[in-house]
Order: sequence, then structure tokens, then C-alpha cells
Amino acid sequence: MARITGRARVLTAAAVLTAAALGVSACSSSGDTGGGSTTDGAGQTLKLWHYEGADSAMGKAWAEAINVFEKETGAKVEFEEKSFEQIQKTASQVLDTDAAPDVMEFNKGNATAGFLASTGLISDISDAVAQYGWADKLAPSLQTTAKYTDKGVMGGDTWYGVPNYGEFVGVYYNKDAFAAAGLQIPTTYDEFIKVLDAFVAKGITPLAEAGAEYPLGQLWYQLALTKGSRDWVNDYQLYKNPVDWQGAETSYASETLKDYVAKGYIAKDVSSIKAEDAGVSFINGTAPIFVSGSWWYGRFTEQATGFDWTMQAFPGSTLSLGSSGNLWVVPQNAKNKDLAYKFIDITMRPEIQAIIGNNGGLPVAADPKDITDAKSKDLISTFNGILGQDGLSFYPDWPAPGFYDVIVQQLQGLVTGTQDAATTNANLGTAYDEGTADYR
Repeated sequence: MARITGRARVLTAAAVLTAAALGVSACSSSGDTGGGSTTDGAGQTLKLWHYEGADSAMGKAWAEAINVFEKETGAKVEFEEKSFEQIQKTASQVLDTDAAPDVMEFNKGNATAGFLASTGLISDISDAVAQYGWADKLAPSLQTTAKYTDKGVMGGDTWYGVPNYGEFVGVYYNKDAFAAAGLQIPTTYDEFIKVLDAFVAKGITPLAEAGAEYPLGQLWYQLALTKGSRDWVNDYQLYKNPVDWQGAETSYASETLKDYVAKGYIAKDVSSIKAEDAGVSFINGTAPIFVSGSWWYGRFTEQATGFDWTMQAFPGSTLSLGSSGNLWVVPQNAKNKDLAYKFIDITMRPEIQAIIGNNGGLPVAADPKDITDAKSKDLISTFNGILGQDGLSFYPDWPAPGFYDVIVQQLQGLVTGTQDAATTNANLGTAYDEGTADYR
């Protein structure tokens, strides 16, 4: 995700038209899609914060949304550029003052949007969700990150935000490497393992992986998901019931990950490899398979040009890592909440969603016929397939503050052989239980 330095400015129609021209053009809507069609903002200003780069899929789409908003309402948008870190670190102080924006992008999850919701710093927008029909455009797993309990736990009954893009983890395959090896892209887990064995037999380490950062933990969680269910995900992520850390899901994940290293599917020095190194090994054709997120898709499109490739959902699993993107939230102290809701609604329109989709993003409410880029069509089709079976299952480190570092450390111990699967799971369980005590 791009990071932006802070600099306040007002985006006029001319400025946003210039930004939108860099991407796929989208016509302004001829009518509103919801209850805000009569919003009159003449003489008013909407204060907007977000941290997406101007050249990103979301940055391009939201620039056009600003243009549409200004034309339809007569209001002006004051867009204050903020970095991700600025918003994360200062939101709880700024939102409690008159300096709060009317609408802003904020990270989803218990420790972020959930915290703001539990402390009353962002608005309950349930009435606006009903008025504009946003819930009808969002799959259940996308709604989970937008709704919170009074303790700030996602999956509650109250809407505090709206996402308009998504993300997921799947498998990238080098199709040329498969063809050279006489192999087919796997559609089942058994086929996936046979492919891994076939590459190892040819002296190729098939999986690009990184144990010093997030990729290995995400593969571990994906393996658990192959044995899990939506109930297990709810227990793990939403604290519905205690998690059995020696149960079938986590035991299979840890034992299988250790087995992957022993069989040569993953490099033995994986514990010291970072995500960038793993991604580059796929880009340069060294590793034919990479289990990672849709956030690599745009970069691979630009840089992995020496071979044909594809991305698919993890074979043999109905559950995949992923979630909504970040949320539009409306601070409790916002001065122009009705205008904020109008702006959010514009970002959900098919023509704005199409800009996200045609620039490497994952729109949540695009019309498929509006997606013209072939690679983007494939990505969105895969994502929609996961959404269609309510498959998004969030990320392994989400439940507890600091759990990311615990997962990295414990899995490094597992793959280097300094501890077995049962010990790894016990250590993970202890950290999880301590970190989630206040939420349960």
C-alpha cells in the first residue's frame, strides 16, 4: 500500500479529472443509487482524509468520485493527504476535536476501527447503510470487518464503516514453468502436492516463501483453513468459543508446514527470507509457485513479464485468507455527515468500482461487463468465487495485539527444527489467550 506525506489541498474538478485521466475513464453517474439523490451541498465543504497513492487503483477511483460528488452536490472537497502512520497514530486525539474530518479511510480490525468504535470516536452509520442499501452490495465476510460490538470486536451488529474494495490470498503459478515440466495447474489439494513433488524431482524448490515476515504465517493459516470451517474461523477471529490449539486445524497446519520444508517444497533457509525476496523469486522465475496476496497482482503484471502466470484460490479449500479493504468511517465530530454518506455512496457505484477493477484492485460492487482488462477480469473472477461461498477468513495475526511477531517467531522455530509442532502450537495458544483476554 502506498504511503503519502501530509499536505492539505482542495481538489477541484479540474484536478481530479487530471488524476482520473491517468487510469481507466469512468463516466459520471446519470442518477444517484440510494436515498441521497437530493443532497444539496452548495456552499459547503466535505473534509476528506485517505492515504492511497494517486496512481493506485483506489486513488484513481476516489479522485473520480470526488469529481462526481462536487458536480452532483455543489459542495467542494477538501482532501487532506495523510500517511497511513499519521492517521493510525493521531486518530484517537484528532477525532475528539473540531479538526476531525467528515469522512476518512481507516484500517479495519479490532485494534483499529474497533477501538475507535468502542470509544465513541466514529459514528454508528447503520441508518445510512439501510438508506443507501450498502449491505446488499457486501458479502457476509466483507460485512464482518465493518460491524463491531460495544467492545470493538468485529462481527457485531452495528455498522461503523463501509469497505469498497477487497483483498485475498491465493496461489500464483508460473504457467510457462508448468508447461516446461509437463504439469497442469492443480485444481485439488492432491494435485497440488503432486505438482510440488514433481518440481522437487526436477531439482526445483517450488514454493517461494518467507519465514522472516508474513508469507509463512499466511501459508500456515491457509493450511489450517483446509481443515477448518466457518465456525472455527469465528472461534479464532471473533472469540465465539475457545480455540483448541492442539486440535485438528492447527496440528495439521504446523505438522504439514514442517513437512513442506523436510520434503524440499520450501527452502531450508526460509526462516531468514523476507517477503520481498520471496516475491522477487517468483518475478524472476526462480520459484514457480507463490502463496500470497492480491496486493502483489499489480506489481506482477508490471514486472513478471518474462512468462505467463495466473493466480487461483488455494486448491481444495473453501476458505481463503482475505477480507474487505480498509473502511470509510465517519467521525462522531464530523460536521457534514450527510455529505459524507453521499460521498461513500458514490464510491460504491459501478462506474467508480470499475476504475478500481481495471487498475489492479478488487472492487466489491463492480458490474463485470465494466471490467475490460483481461488480467483484472481473472483476478476479480477468482475473488468473486471466494465471496460466493463466503470464504474470506481474515488473517492469522488479527485476533490479538502483537500476535504477528509471535507467529513469525514460533514458525521460525518450527521450520528450523528447534521445536516440534505441538510445542509451536502450545506457545501460539498461550500468546493468543493472553492477547485476547480483554475481548472475550
